[in-house]
Amino acid sequence: MTEGVDFHQTQTQRTGESDGLRTIQRQSSRDTSHQAETRVRDSVVRSAETPPEQEESANCDSEQQEDQDGENSLPEGSGYPAGGKEDVHSQNAAPDGGWGWVVLVATILVLALTLPFPSCIGIFYTDLQTEFSASNTETSWVPAIMTAVLHAGGPLCSVLVERFGCRATVILGGILSGLGMVASSVAQTLVHLYIFAGVITGLGFCLAFQPSVTMMGYYFVRRRAFANALSSTGTALGLSTLPLLANFLLSRFGWRGSFLILGGALLNCCVCGAVMRPLGSSSKGRTGAKQSEIPLDKTNSLSIRREREGLKGRLRTTLSGLMAFLRRHLAFDLIRTHVRFCVFALGVTWMMLGFVVPLIYLVPYATAHGMTQDRAALLMSILGLVNISVRPVAALVFGLPRFQGSRRFIYVFAAALLVNGLSNCICGVAASFSILLVYVVIFGLSMSMIGSLLFTVLMDTVEMSRFPAALGLLSVMESIMLLLGPPLAGTLVDTTGQYKYVFYACSASVSSAGVFLMCSFYWLDSRRECENKIASSPGEVRSLKPVIKLAVDCEYTQVPLEAREALDSEAGAVSDV
Repeated sequence: MTEGVDFHQTQTQRTGESDGLRTIQRQSSRDTSHQAETRVRDSVVRSAETPPEQEESANCDSEQQEDQDGENSLPEGSGYPAGGKEDVHSQNAAPDGGWGWVVLVATILVLALTLPFPSCIGIFYTDLQTEFSASNTETSWVPAIMTAVLHAGGPLCSVLVERFGCRATVILGGILSGLGMVASSVAQTLVHLYIFAGVITGLGFCLAFQPSVTMMGYYFVRRRAFANALSSTGTALGLSTLPLLANFLLSRFGWRGSFLILGGALLNCCVCGAVMRPLGSSSKGRTGAKQSEIPLDKTNSLSIRREREGLKGRLRTTLSGLMAFLRRHLAFDLIRTHVRFCVFALGVTWMMLGFVVPLIYLVPYATAHGMTQDRAALLMSILGLVNISVRPVAALVFGLPRFQGSRRFIYVFAAALLVNGLSNCICGVAASFSILLVYVVIFGLSMSMIGSLLFTVLMDTVEMSRFPAALGLLSVMESIMLLLGPPLAGTLVDTTGQYKYVFYACSASVSSAGVFLMCSFYWLDSRRECENKIASSPGEVRSLKPVIKLAVDCEYTQVPLEAREALDSEAGAVSDV
Protein backbone atom coordinates (compact mmCIF):
# COMPACT_ATOMS: atom_id res chain seq x y z
CA MET A 1 0.00 0.00 0.00
CA THR A 2 2.84 2.36 0.86
CA GLU A 3 4.56 1.50 -2.40
CA GLY A 4 1.38 2.39 -4.32
CA VAL A 5 1.11 5.77 -2.58
CA ASP A 6 4.77 6.49 -3.29
CA PHE A 7 4.31 5.52 -6.93
CA HIS A 8 1.25 7.79 -7.19
CA GLN A 9 3.16 10.68 -5.61
CA THR A 10 6.09 10.12 -7.97
CA GLN A 11 3.78 10.14 -11.00
CA THR A 12 2.13 13.32 -9.72
CA GLN A 13 5.52 14.99 -9.29
CA ARG A 14 6.59 13.96 -12.80
CA THR A 15 3.32 15.28 -14.23
CA GLY A 16 3.82 18.56 -12.41
CA GLU A 17 7.38 18.81 -13.64
CA SER A 18 6.32 18.17 -17.25
CA ASP A 19 3.57 20.78 -16.95
CA GLY A 20 6.11 23.20 -15.56
CA LEU A 21 8.47 22.52 -18.44
CA ARG A 22 5.68 23.12 -20.97
CA THR A 23 4.83 26.39 -19.24
CA ILE A 24 8.47 27.48 -19.30
CA GLN A 25 8.75 26.58 -23.00
CA ARG A 26 5.59 28.56 -23.86
CA GLN A 27 6.84 31.50 -21.82
CA SER A 28 10.28 31.37 -23.52
CA SER A 29 8.67 31.22 -26.98
CA ARG A 30 6.47 34.24 -26.08
CA ASP A 31 9.53 36.07 -24.79
CA THR A 32 11.46 35.26 -27.96
CA SER A 33 8.68 36.49 -30.24
CA HIS A 34 8.21 39.58 -28.06
CA GLN A 35 11.94 40.31 -28.22
CA ALA A 36 11.92 39.91 -31.99
CA GLU A 37 8.99 42.33 -32.36
CA THR A 38 10.67 44.80 -30.00
CA ARG A 39 13.94 44.57 -31.94
CA VAL A 40 12.23 45.24 -35.28
CA ARG A 41 10.23 48.15 -33.80
CA ASP A 42 13.34 49.66 -32.25
CA SER A 43 15.29 49.31 -35.50
CA VAL A 44 12.55 51.15 -37.40
CA VAL A 45 12.49 53.94 -34.83
CA ARG A 46 16.27 54.25 -34.85
CA SER A 47 16.37 54.31 -38.64
CA ALA A 48 13.81 57.12 -38.68
CA GLU A 49 15.77 59.16 -36.12
CA THR A 50 19.28 58.44 -37.48
CA PRO A 51 20.92 61.23 -39.53
CA PRO A 52 21.50 60.52 -43.22
CA GLU A 53 25.26 60.26 -42.77
CA GLN A 54 24.96 57.55 -40.11
CA GLU A 55 21.97 55.78 -41.53
CA GLU A 56 23.79 53.35 -43.75
CA SER A 57 26.30 52.25 -41.13
CA ALA A 58 23.57 51.83 -38.51
CA ASN A 59 21.49 49.66 -40.83
CA CYS A 60 24.51 47.50 -41.62
CA ASP A 61 25.29 47.02 -37.93
CA SER A 62 21.71 46.12 -37.07
CA GLU A 63 21.47 43.64 -39.92
CA GLN A 64 24.71 41.97 -38.89
CA GLN A 65 23.51 41.70 -35.29
CA GLU A 66 20.16 40.25 -36.35
CA ASP A 67 21.87 37.78 -38.65
CA GLN A 68 24.06 36.60 -35.80
CA ASP A 69 21.11 36.31 -33.42
CA GLY A 70 19.02 34.43 -35.95
CA GLU A 71 21.78 32.10 -37.04
CA ASN A 72 22.86 31.22 -33.52
CA SER A 73 19.30 30.14 -32.72
CA LEU A 74 18.82 27.96 -35.79
CA PRO A 75 17.34 24.53 -35.10
CA GLU A 76 19.37 21.40 -35.58
CA GLY A 77 17.55 20.38 -38.73
CA SER A 78 18.02 23.68 -40.52
CA GLY A 79 21.13 22.57 -42.35
CA TYR A 80 23.48 24.97 -40.57
CA PRO A 81 26.04 23.96 -37.99
CA ALA A 82 25.81 25.13 -34.45
CA GLY A 83 28.15 28.03 -35.02
CA GLY A 84 25.84 29.79 -37.44
CA LYS A 85 26.26 30.79 -41.04
CA GLU A 86 29.94 31.63 -40.68
CA ASP A 87 30.65 27.95 -40.01
CA VAL A 88 28.63 26.57 -42.90
CA HIS A 89 31.76 26.23 -45.02
CA SER A 90 34.09 25.49 -42.14
CA GLN A 91 35.91 22.32 -41.33
CA ASN A 92 33.09 21.08 -39.13
CA ALA A 93 30.50 21.57 -41.88
CA ALA A 94 32.53 19.97 -44.69
CA PRO A 95 31.44 16.32 -44.94
CA ASP A 96 34.65 15.06 -46.67
CA GLY A 97 32.46 12.57 -48.46
CA GLY A 98 28.77 11.86 -48.97
CA TRP A 99 27.32 14.19 -51.58
CA GLY A 100 30.80 15.67 -51.89
CA TRP A 101 31.76 12.75 -54.13
CA VAL A 102 28.98 13.74 -56.54
CA VAL A 103 30.28 17.31 -56.50
CA LEU A 104 33.77 15.97 -57.14
CA VAL A 105 32.63 14.02 -60.21
CA ALA A 106 30.77 17.07 -61.50
CA THR A 107 33.90 19.19 -60.99
CA ILE A 108 35.97 16.66 -62.95
CA LEU A 109 33.56 16.89 -65.89
CA VAL A 110 33.48 20.68 -65.78
CA LEU A 111 37.27 20.85 -65.80
CA ALA A 112 37.38 18.37 -68.68
CA LEU A 113 35.11 20.59 -70.78
CA THR A 114 36.57 23.99 -69.92
CA LEU A 115 40.30 24.17 -69.13
CA PRO A 116 41.69 22.01 -72.00
CA PHE A 117 39.32 23.46 -74.59
CA PRO A 118 41.58 26.37 -75.73
CA SER A 119 44.28 23.82 -76.55
CA CYS A 120 41.92 22.18 -79.03
CA ILE A 121 41.98 25.33 -81.14
CA GLY A 122 45.39 24.11 -82.30
CA ILE A 123 43.58 21.34 -84.20
CA PHE A 124 41.71 23.99 -86.22
CA TYR A 125 44.71 26.34 -86.44
CA THR A 126 45.65 25.65 -90.06
CA ASP A 127 42.03 25.64 -91.26
CA LEU A 128 41.34 28.99 -89.61
CA GLN A 129 44.45 30.48 -91.22
CA THR A 130 43.33 29.23 -94.62
CA GLU A 131 39.71 30.31 -94.16
CA PHE A 132 40.47 33.89 -93.13
CA SER A 133 43.90 34.28 -94.82
CA ALA A 134 45.39 35.24 -91.45
CA SER A 135 48.91 35.15 -90.03
CA ASN A 136 50.05 33.18 -87.00
CA THR A 137 49.77 36.26 -84.82
CA GLU A 138 46.20 37.04 -85.89
CA THR A 139 45.02 33.45 -85.53
CA SER A 140 46.66 32.97 -82.14
CA TRP A 141 44.48 35.73 -80.68
CA VAL A 142 41.48 33.34 -80.69
CA PRO A 143 42.83 30.89 -78.05
CA ALA A 144 44.63 33.76 -76.30
CA ILE A 145 41.43 35.76 -75.72
CA MET A 146 39.54 32.62 -74.73
CA THR A 147 42.15 31.64 -72.14
CA ALA A 148 42.59 35.20 -70.85
CA VAL A 149 38.86 35.76 -70.34
CA LEU A 150 38.61 32.34 -68.70
CA HIS A 151 40.97 33.59 -65.99
CA ALA A 152 40.15 37.31 -65.97
CA GLY A 153 36.46 36.79 -65.28
CA GLY A 154 37.19 35.89 -61.68
CA PRO A 155 35.83 39.11 -60.09
CA LEU A 156 32.57 38.90 -62.03
CA CYS A 157 32.34 35.24 -61.13
CA SER A 158 32.80 36.07 -57.44
CA VAL A 159 29.97 38.61 -57.60
CA LEU A 160 27.62 36.11 -59.25
CA VAL A 161 28.55 33.38 -56.78
CA GLU A 162 27.83 35.66 -53.85
CA ARG A 163 24.55 36.83 -55.35
CA PHE A 164 23.16 33.61 -56.85
CA GLY A 165 25.34 30.79 -55.52
CA CYS A 166 27.73 28.33 -57.15
CA ARG A 167 25.04 26.16 -58.70
CA ALA A 168 23.32 28.93 -60.69
CA THR A 169 26.66 30.41 -61.74
CA VAL A 170 27.91 27.10 -63.17
CA ILE A 171 24.65 26.65 -65.09
CA LEU A 172 24.96 30.17 -66.50
CA GLY A 173 28.54 29.44 -67.52
CA GLY A 174 27.47 26.32 -69.38
CA ILE A 175 24.83 28.27 -71.29
CA LEU A 176 27.25 31.05 -72.28
CA SER A 177 30.01 28.68 -73.38
CA GLY A 178 27.63 26.62 -75.49
CA LEU A 179 26.02 29.65 -77.15
CA GLY A 180 29.44 31.18 -77.84
CA MET A 181 30.67 28.17 -79.77
CA VAL A 182 27.38 27.83 -81.65
CA ALA A 183 27.63 31.49 -82.71
CA SER A 184 31.28 30.96 -83.70
CA SER A 185 30.23 28.34 -86.22
CA VAL A 186 28.68 31.09 -88.39
CA ALA A 187 31.51 33.63 -87.96
CA GLN A 188 32.53 35.47 -91.13
CA THR A 189 35.69 37.19 -89.86
CA LEU A 190 38.31 36.66 -87.21
CA VAL A 191 36.78 39.53 -85.24
CA HIS A 192 33.61 37.47 -84.90
CA LEU A 193 35.68 34.61 -83.52
CA TYR A 194 37.38 36.99 -81.10
CA ILE A 195 33.97 37.98 -79.73
CA PHE A 196 32.05 34.70 -79.83
CA ALA A 197 34.73 32.06 -79.22
CA GLY A 198 37.09 34.32 -77.29
CA VAL A 199 34.97 36.55 -75.05
CA ILE A 200 31.60 34.79 -74.70
CA THR A 201 32.87 31.21 -74.58
CA GLY A 202 35.82 32.17 -72.39
CA LEU A 203 33.52 33.95 -69.93
CA GLY A 204 31.28 30.89 -69.85
CA PHE A 205 34.30 28.72 -69.05
CA CYS A 206 35.20 31.04 -66.17
CA LEU A 207 31.69 31.00 -64.69
CA ALA A 208 31.63 27.20 -64.85
CA PHE A 209 35.18 26.46 -63.75
CA GLN A 210 35.86 28.68 -60.72
CA PRO A 211 32.63 28.00 -58.74
CA SER A 212 33.18 24.27 -59.23
CA VAL A 213 36.62 24.44 -57.63
CA THR A 214 35.30 26.65 -54.83
CA MET A 215 32.39 24.32 -54.08
CA MET A 216 34.70 21.31 -53.95
CA GLY A 217 36.94 23.17 -51.50
CA TYR A 218 33.94 23.63 -49.20
CA TYR A 219 32.99 19.94 -49.34
CA PHE A 220 36.50 18.65 -48.62
CA VAL A 221 38.81 19.86 -45.85
CA ARG A 222 40.61 16.87 -44.37
CA ARG A 223 40.88 15.22 -47.81
CA ARG A 224 41.37 18.48 -49.69
CA ALA A 225 44.73 17.54 -51.24
CA PHE A 226 43.27 14.24 -52.41
CA ALA A 227 40.15 15.90 -53.83
CA ASN A 228 42.10 18.61 -55.64
CA ALA A 229 44.50 16.14 -57.18
CA LEU A 230 41.65 13.86 -58.22
CA SER A 231 39.60 16.71 -59.69
CA SER A 232 42.59 17.80 -61.76
CA THR A 233 42.21 14.57 -63.70
CA GLY A 234 39.36 16.35 -65.45
CA THR A 235 41.90 18.49 -67.29
CA ALA A 236 43.76 15.34 -68.29
CA LEU A 237 40.52 13.73 -69.40
CA GLY A 238 39.79 16.68 -71.64
CA LEU A 239 43.33 16.75 -73.04
CA SER A 240 43.09 13.09 -74.02
CA THR A 241 39.61 13.12 -75.55
CA LEU A 242 38.96 16.60 -76.94
CA PRO A 243 41.82 16.58 -79.51
CA LEU A 244 40.70 13.23 -80.91
CA LEU A 245 37.08 14.37 -80.94
CA ALA A 246 38.00 17.67 -82.59
CA ASN A 247 40.11 15.93 -85.24
CA PHE A 248 37.29 13.47 -85.97
CA LEU A 249 34.71 16.24 -86.25
CA LEU A 250 37.04 18.31 -88.44
CA SER A 251 37.49 15.45 -90.89
CA ARG A 252 33.73 14.85 -91.10
CA PHE A 253 32.03 18.23 -90.72
CA GLY A 254 34.73 20.89 -91.16
CA TRP A 255 35.60 23.51 -88.59
CA ARG A 256 32.15 25.16 -88.65
CA GLY A 257 30.28 21.93 -88.00
CA SER A 258 32.83 21.00 -85.36
CA PHE A 259 32.25 24.26 -83.50
CA LEU A 260 28.50 23.69 -83.61
CA ILE A 261 28.76 20.18 -82.15
CA LEU A 262 31.30 21.23 -79.54
CA GLY A 263 28.95 24.01 -78.48
CA GLY A 264 26.27 21.43 -77.80
CA ALA A 265 28.74 19.35 -75.79
CA LEU A 266 29.60 22.35 -73.61
CA LEU A 267 25.97 22.57 -72.49
CA ASN A 268 26.67 19.54 -70.30
CA CYS A 269 28.21 22.00 -67.84
CA CYS A 270 24.63 22.93 -66.96
CA VAL A 271 23.97 19.36 -65.85
CA CYS A 272 27.13 19.36 -63.75
CA GLY A 273 26.12 22.62 -62.12
CA ALA A 274 22.67 21.30 -61.26
CA VAL A 275 24.10 18.63 -58.92
CA MET A 276 26.31 21.08 -56.99
CA ARG A 277 24.03 21.32 -54.00
CA PRO A 278 25.09 23.97 -51.46
CA LEU A 279 25.88 22.88 -47.92
CA GLY A 280 23.30 25.26 -46.40
CA SER A 281 20.35 27.27 -47.63
CA SER A 282 20.92 30.92 -48.38
CA SER A 283 20.15 33.56 -45.83
CA LYS A 284 18.83 36.02 -48.35
CA GLY A 285 15.27 34.99 -47.60
CA ARG A 286 15.61 35.96 -43.96
CA THR A 287 17.11 39.30 -44.93
CA GLY A 288 14.26 39.98 -47.32
CA ALA A 289 11.73 39.04 -44.65
CA LYS A 290 13.26 41.44 -42.19
CA GLN A 291 13.19 44.24 -44.72
CA SER A 292 9.56 43.53 -45.56
CA GLU A 293 8.61 43.98 -41.91
CA ILE A 294 9.49 47.69 -42.07
CA PRO A 295 6.36 49.77 -42.65
CA LEU A 296 5.89 51.31 -46.08
CA ASP A 297 5.67 54.89 -44.81
CA LYS A 298 8.98 54.56 -43.01
CA THR A 299 10.57 53.11 -46.15
CA ASN A 300 9.29 55.98 -48.27
CA SER A 301 10.59 58.56 -45.81
CA LEU A 302 13.99 56.90 -45.81
CA SER A 303 14.12 56.85 -49.61
CA ILE A 304 13.18 60.53 -49.78
CA ARG A 305 15.88 61.34 -47.27
CA ARG A 306 18.45 59.46 -49.35
CA GLU A 307 17.41 61.38 -52.46
CA ARG A 308 18.08 64.66 -50.65
CA GLU A 309 21.67 63.76 -49.90
CA GLY A 310 24.25 65.84 -51.64
CA LEU A 311 26.61 64.85 -54.41
CA LYS A 312 29.48 64.58 -51.96
CA GLY A 313 27.72 61.94 -49.90
CA ARG A 314 26.86 59.93 -53.00
CA LEU A 315 30.44 60.00 -54.24
CA ARG A 316 31.68 58.98 -50.81
CA THR A 317 29.23 56.10 -50.71
CA THR A 318 30.16 55.02 -54.24
CA LEU A 319 33.87 55.08 -53.51
CA SER A 320 33.46 53.18 -50.25
CA GLY A 321 31.33 50.59 -52.03
CA LEU A 322 33.93 50.26 -54.78
CA MET A 323 36.72 49.76 -52.27
CA ALA A 324 34.65 47.19 -50.40
CA PHE A 325 34.01 45.40 -53.70
CA LEU A 326 37.72 45.31 -54.54
CA ARG A 327 38.64 44.05 -51.07
CA ARG A 328 36.02 41.34 -51.21
CA HIS A 329 36.40 40.04 -54.76
CA LEU A 330 40.00 40.85 -55.69
CA ALA A 331 41.77 40.67 -52.32
CA PHE A 332 44.21 43.47 -53.09
CA ASP A 333 44.92 43.67 -49.37
CA LEU A 334 46.64 40.28 -49.60
CA ILE A 335 49.30 41.79 -51.86
CA ARG A 336 50.17 44.35 -49.17
CA THR A 337 49.87 42.14 -46.11
CA HIS A 338 50.43 38.53 -47.23
CA VAL A 339 54.00 38.02 -48.43
CA ARG A 340 53.62 34.32 -49.25
CA PHE A 341 50.57 34.93 -51.42
CA CYS A 342 52.34 37.78 -53.19
CA VAL A 343 55.34 35.58 -54.00
CA PHE A 344 53.14 32.70 -55.14
CA ALA A 345 51.03 34.96 -57.34
CA LEU A 346 54.08 36.50 -59.01
CA GLY A 347 55.62 33.10 -59.71
CA VAL A 348 52.44 31.57 -61.13
CA THR A 349 51.74 34.67 -63.23
CA TRP A 350 55.19 34.58 -64.79
CA MET A 351 54.84 30.83 -65.35
CA MET A 352 51.61 31.31 -67.30
CA LEU A 353 53.46 33.28 -69.99
CA GLY A 354 54.86 30.04 -71.39
CA PHE A 355 52.89 27.24 -69.76
CA VAL A 356 49.92 27.08 -72.15
CA VAL A 357 51.69 28.06 -75.39
CA PRO A 358 53.21 24.58 -76.10
CA LEU A 359 49.74 23.04 -75.95
CA ILE A 360 48.56 25.43 -78.67
CA TYR A 361 51.60 25.15 -80.95
CA LEU A 362 52.43 21.45 -80.62
CA VAL A 363 50.11 20.34 -83.43
CA PRO A 364 51.12 23.16 -85.85
CA TYR A 365 54.79 22.43 -85.06
CA ALA A 366 54.38 18.73 -85.83
CA THR A 367 52.37 19.26 -89.03
CA ALA A 368 54.83 21.90 -90.25
CA HIS A 369 57.56 19.23 -90.19
CA GLY A 370 55.61 16.74 -92.29
CA MET A 371 53.64 14.85 -89.64
CA THR A 372 50.05 13.94 -90.47
CA GLN A 373 47.16 15.61 -88.69
CA ASP A 374 46.06 12.33 -87.11
CA ARG A 375 49.47 11.58 -85.57
CA ALA A 376 49.80 15.16 -84.34
CA ALA A 377 46.41 14.92 -82.64
CA LEU A 378 47.51 11.58 -81.20
CA LEU A 379 50.38 13.35 -79.43
CA MET A 380 47.90 15.57 -77.64
CA SER A 381 45.85 12.54 -76.64
CA ILE A 382 48.95 10.79 -75.29
CA LEU A 383 49.66 13.91 -73.26
CA GLY A 384 46.18 13.64 -71.79
CA LEU A 385 46.57 9.91 -71.09
CA VAL A 386 49.77 10.56 -69.17
CA ASN A 387 47.88 13.08 -67.07
CA ILE A 388 45.03 10.64 -66.47
CA SER A 389 47.40 7.91 -65.28
CA VAL A 390 49.54 10.15 -63.07
CA ARG A 391 47.04 12.47 -61.41
CA PRO A 392 45.08 9.75 -59.54
CA VAL A 393 48.38 8.40 -58.21
CA ALA A 394 49.33 11.90 -57.14
CA ALA A 395 45.94 12.22 -55.48
CA LEU A 396 46.50 9.04 -53.47
CA VAL A 397 50.02 10.04 -52.46
CA PHE A 398 49.12 13.59 -51.46
CA GLY A 399 46.07 12.29 -49.61
CA LEU A 400 48.15 10.16 -47.23
CA PRO A 401 48.04 11.16 -43.54
CA ARG A 402 51.69 12.16 -43.57
CA PHE A 403 50.96 14.81 -46.21
CA GLN A 404 47.81 16.20 -44.59
CA GLY A 405 48.42 19.65 -43.24
CA SER A 406 51.87 19.77 -44.83
CA ARG A 407 53.24 23.10 -46.01
CA ARG A 408 55.88 21.52 -48.27
CA PHE A 409 53.68 21.15 -51.33
CA ILE A 410 55.13 24.37 -52.71
CA TYR A 411 58.55 22.76 -53.21
CA VAL A 412 57.09 19.85 -55.16
CA PHE A 413 55.14 22.38 -57.20
CA ALA A 414 58.26 24.44 -57.94
CA ALA A 415 60.28 21.35 -58.89
CA ALA A 416 57.54 20.30 -61.30
CA LEU A 417 57.68 23.75 -62.89
CA LEU A 418 61.43 23.42 -63.37
CA VAL A 419 61.09 20.01 -65.05
CA ASN A 420 58.20 21.21 -67.19
CA GLY A 421 60.16 24.19 -68.44
CA LEU A 422 63.29 22.22 -69.26
CA SER A 423 61.27 19.60 -71.16
CA ASN A 424 60.36 22.19 -73.80
CA CYS A 425 63.97 22.17 -74.98
CA ILE A 426 63.45 18.62 -76.29
CA CYS A 427 61.39 19.96 -79.18
CA GLY A 428 64.44 21.80 -80.46
CA VAL A 429 66.29 18.51 -81.03
CA ALA A 430 64.02 17.10 -83.74
CA ALA A 431 60.38 16.97 -84.81
CA SER A 432 60.06 13.22 -85.32
CA PHE A 433 57.24 11.30 -83.70
CA SER A 434 59.58 9.42 -81.32
CA ILE A 435 61.25 12.60 -80.05
CA LEU A 436 57.94 14.38 -79.59
CA LEU A 437 56.58 11.28 -77.84
CA VAL A 438 59.35 11.54 -75.24
CA TYR A 439 58.57 15.23 -74.94
CA VAL A 440 54.84 14.79 -74.29
CA VAL A 441 55.52 12.07 -71.69
CA ILE A 442 57.90 14.25 -69.66
CA PHE A 443 55.74 17.32 -70.19
CA GLY A 444 52.65 15.37 -69.14
CA LEU A 445 54.28 14.05 -65.95
CA SER A 446 55.32 17.50 -64.80
CA MET A 447 52.02 19.00 -65.90
CA SER A 448 50.18 16.43 -63.78
CA MET A 449 52.05 17.49 -60.68
CA ILE A 450 51.44 21.17 -61.42
CA GLY A 451 47.72 20.67 -61.96
CA SER A 452 47.40 18.49 -58.87
CA LEU A 453 49.04 21.01 -56.54
CA LEU A 454 48.09 24.43 -57.90
CA PHE A 455 44.86 24.87 -55.93
CA THR A 456 46.19 22.95 -52.94
CA VAL A 457 49.14 25.32 -52.58
CA LEU A 458 46.83 28.32 -52.92
CA MET A 459 44.47 26.94 -50.26
CA ASP A 460 47.43 26.35 -47.96
CA THR A 461 48.76 29.85 -48.60
CA VAL A 462 45.58 31.77 -47.73
CA GLU A 463 42.61 31.10 -45.47
CA MET A 464 39.71 29.22 -47.02
CA SER A 465 37.43 32.19 -46.37
CA ARG A 466 39.68 34.30 -48.63
CA PHE A 467 40.20 31.59 -51.25
CA PRO A 468 37.53 32.78 -53.74
CA ALA A 469 38.85 36.35 -53.66
CA ALA A 470 42.47 35.17 -53.85
CA LEU A 471 41.61 32.90 -56.77
CA GLY A 472 39.89 35.80 -58.51
CA LEU A 473 42.91 38.08 -58.11
CA LEU A 474 45.31 35.35 -59.19
CA SER A 475 43.15 34.64 -62.24
CA VAL A 476 43.21 38.30 -63.27
CA MET A 477 46.99 38.38 -62.96
CA GLU A 478 47.30 35.17 -64.96
CA SER A 479 45.02 36.45 -67.69
CA ILE A 480 47.47 39.21 -68.59
CA MET A 481 50.20 36.70 -69.41
CA LEU A 482 47.78 34.27 -71.00
CA LEU A 483 46.58 37.04 -73.30
CA LEU A 484 50.12 38.02 -74.30
CA GLY A 485 51.70 34.56 -74.56
CA PRO A 486 50.16 33.11 -77.76
CA PRO A 487 50.34 36.35 -79.80
CA LEU A 488 53.98 36.85 -78.80
CA ALA A 489 54.67 33.28 -79.86
CA GLY A 490 52.90 33.90 -83.16
CA THR A 491 54.99 37.01 -83.74
CA LEU A 492 58.12 34.98 -83.01
CA VAL A 493 57.07 32.39 -85.59
CA ASP A 494 56.27 35.03 -88.21
CA THR A 495 59.64 36.70 -87.60
CA THR A 496 61.90 33.63 -87.53
CA GLY A 497 59.84 31.23 -89.62
CA GLN A 498 60.51 28.40 -87.14
CA TYR A 499 58.45 27.01 -84.27
CA LYS A 500 61.33 25.73 -82.14
CA TYR A 501 62.16 29.19 -80.82
CA VAL A 502 58.69 29.31 -79.29
CA PHE A 503 59.47 26.24 -77.19
CA TYR A 504 62.83 27.70 -76.15
CA ALA A 505 61.13 30.87 -74.94
CA CYS A 506 58.53 28.83 -73.03
CA SER A 507 61.32 26.84 -71.42
CA ALA A 508 62.97 29.99 -70.11
CA SER A 509 59.71 31.39 -68.73
CA VAL A 510 58.48 28.29 -66.88
CA SER A 511 61.90 27.24 -65.56
CA SER A 512 62.69 30.67 -64.16
CA ALA A 513 59.30 30.72 -62.42
CA GLY A 514 60.08 27.40 -60.73
CA VAL A 515 63.48 28.60 -59.52
CA PHE A 516 61.94 31.84 -58.24
CA LEU A 517 59.25 30.04 -56.23
CA MET A 518 61.64 27.50 -54.76
CA CYS A 519 64.23 30.06 -53.64
CA SER A 520 61.65 32.57 -52.38
CA PHE A 521 59.68 30.10 -50.26
CA TYR A 522 62.87 28.56 -48.91
CA TRP A 523 63.98 32.00 -47.73
CA LEU A 524 60.54 32.74 -46.24
CA ASP A 525 60.45 29.41 -44.41
CA SER A 526 63.98 29.91 -43.10
CA ARG A 527 63.12 33.35 -41.81
CA ARG A 528 59.97 32.01 -40.14
CA GLU A 529 61.93 29.23 -38.43
CA CYS A 530 64.47 31.73 -37.13
CA GLU A 531 61.72 33.95 -35.78
CA ASN A 532 60.06 30.99 -34.09
CA LYS A 533 63.32 29.94 -32.47
CA ILE A 534 63.94 33.44 -31.18
CA ALA A 535 60.40 33.68 -29.84
CA SER A 536 60.51 30.26 -28.14
CA SER A 537 64.03 30.51 -26.61
CA PRO A 538 64.26 32.04 -23.07
CA GLY A 539 65.77 35.50 -22.93
CA GLU A 540 69.36 35.68 -21.75
CA VAL A 541 70.26 37.90 -18.80
CA ARG A 542 72.52 40.61 -20.12
CA SER A 543 74.71 42.85 -17.92
CA LEU A 544 73.93 46.50 -18.16
CA LYS A 545 77.63 47.43 -18.51
CA PRO A 546 80.27 45.26 -20.13
CA VAL A 547 83.24 44.17 -18.03
CA ILE A 548 86.37 46.03 -19.17
CA LYS A 549 89.77 44.62 -18.38
CA LEU A 550 92.39 47.33 -17.82
CA ALA A 551 96.12 47.05 -18.16
CA VAL A 552 98.22 46.70 -15.01
CA ASP A 553 99.57 50.24 -15.24
CA CYS A 554 96.09 51.67 -15.53
CA GLU A 555 94.63 49.90 -12.50
CA TYR A 556 94.11 51.72 -9.16
CA THR A 557 96.09 50.38 -6.21
CA GLN A 558 94.57 52.87 -3.77
CA VAL A 559 91.34 54.73 -3.64
CA PRO A 560 91.99 58.41 -4.65
CA LEU A 561 90.71 60.45 -1.73
CA GLU A 562 90.98 64.24 -1.41
CA ALA A 563 92.88 63.93 1.89
CA ARG A 564 95.30 61.52 0.31
CA GLU A 565 95.94 63.94 -2.55
CA ALA A 566 96.66 66.79 -0.08
CA LEU A 567 99.19 64.70 1.84
CA ASP A 568 100.94 63.71 -1.36
CA SER A 569 101.24 67.35 -2.45
CA GLU A 570 102.74 68.40 0.93
CA ALA A 571 105.26 65.57 0.79
CA GLY A 572 106.34 66.65 -2.66
CA ALA A 573 106.87 70.26 -1.51
CA VAL A 574 109.08 69.16 1.43
CA SER A 575 111.22 67.02 -0.85
CA ASP A 576 111.79 69.96 -3.18
CA VAL A 577 113.04 72.13 -0.33
